[in-house]
Amino acid sequence: MDALTLLLTRQSCPRLVDPAPNDAELKTILDAALRVPDHGALSPFEFIIATGDGLDRLGGIFESAARNQGADEAFIAKAASMPKRAPMVITIVAKCQTHPKVPVLEQQIAAGCAAMAMQQAAFALGLGGIWRTGDFAFDPAVHQALGLTEMDQIVGFLYLGTPAVDAPVKPGRDGMQYARYL
Repeated sequence: MDALTLLLTRQSCPRLVDPAPNDAELKTILDAALRVPDHGALSPFEFIIATGDGLDRLGGIFESAARNQGADEAFIAKAASMPKRAPMVITIVAKCQTHPKVPVLEQQIAAGCAAMAMQQAAFALGLGGIWRTGDFAFDPAVHQALGLTEMDQIVGFLYLGTPAVDAPVKPGRDGMQYARYL
């Protein structure tokens, strides 16, 4: 797939099944993340991969956080099963650091770019993915359970797998409608 086709046809795929990316595909996906703009070459990201039992552990973290938030039992049960919507979930973390020339926001954006590059790489490999955030990305208990520091920020949970169905190609939109000249 050429780069422009990828950029103009990529879409999220919320219904994912086995198989997850294999080792070679996962390496390609992670390597793509390391090619994003990264001012100061700080590599301000970490990728926490959950598959198999790791999905159960991540679900347990979500379940505990939902319980701590005072959620109702229906949401607590849903939270526990959220990671099982795909055979692999990668938590993308902005590992920010104090730097005289690279603000925290720029480091978080770099981690966001890494998430996008990973999703695009998966799409180019014929896999499906969807980038989700939600309250758990900002929950201190989730951060603590994942071993994150106070400066770290989850920028998303990238769900990856094989598309369960062929998603219809969404119609293109005109980018010029969102642009203006100064």
